[in-house]
Amino acid sequence: MHVEDELHSQPECWTRAAALAPEHRGALPTPGERVAIVGCGTSYFMAQSAAALREGAGQGETDAFAASEFPYGRAYDRVLALSRSGTTTEVLDLLRKVNGRTRTSAITADPHTPVMDAADDVVVLGFADERSVVQTRFATTALTLLRAHLGLHADAVVTDARTALDADLPEGLVDCGQFTFLGTGWTVGLAHEAALKMREAAQAWTESYPAMEYRHGPLSITTQGTATWMLGPAPEGLAEQVRSTGGQWVSGGLDPLAELIRAQRLAVAVATAHGLDADRPRHLTRSVIL
Repeated sequence: MHVEDELHSQPECWTRAAALAPEHRGALPTPGERVAIVGCGTSYFMAQSAAALREGAGQGETDAFAASEFPYGRAYDRVLALSRSGTTTEVLDLLRKVNGRTRTSAITADPHTPVMDAADDVVVLGFADERSVVQTRFATTALTLLRAHLGLHADAVVTDARTALDADLPEGLVDCGQFTFLGTGWTVGLAHEAALKMREAAQAWTESYPAMEYRHGPLSITTQGTATWMLGPAPEGLAEQVRSTGGQWVSGGLDPLAELIRAQRLAVAVATAHGLDADRPRHLTRSVIL
């Protein structure tokens, strides 16, 4: 199974990406720039996390958009596109539309695709490319590159990634009938991505929310046989509130990006338990080309 091999290679990919970050300083957003980070699907959720990290680090106003929803009436100093395939229609259309009036950068896995000509600057993470339709290592490696660029990556993150690969998943988790992933700040994007992995690979009933928003309605579905997984520190009292419903609470004690690896492993485990091919989700292809 390609996806299983690819998700297990993430510690090495992250180490390589962090080491490459200084070489690509000129291709990535500089302090003070007003930046929009865009993508589709998984890349959009990584864009959300990267935008929150950059703005939180005081590097400048940073927004994240699905490429199809980019607000062309706004002015940005740079648009940064995340695209594993380099062929996604919405991303290429956006880059071409802003060409000549906004500096553009792209992070991709394939140097032989149209994004190489569509963006002003391109960072190629070819070592993180994937054969599976389901994204795992490219997405997290691109985010690691950006974390390192912001000075927010540490060796401990890679150590946590290895722990996430070696440790057993919580008992009974694979048998749950519903999964909710929660985050705060930059980990909200990770929560959305964890939920997407479960939907894609395992066809599971999965939802994701900012952690405090979970109390405003979604908590009503939580009961025995459901699981609520927090990526990063949880708001006070939330774990106890979930447990009181009979639902299973999963706390994220690792670096949130490493915690995402555990969620990826869960998606593969649930898919396997249901006889599904996690490499080839139904109705999906590696890239959406319209």
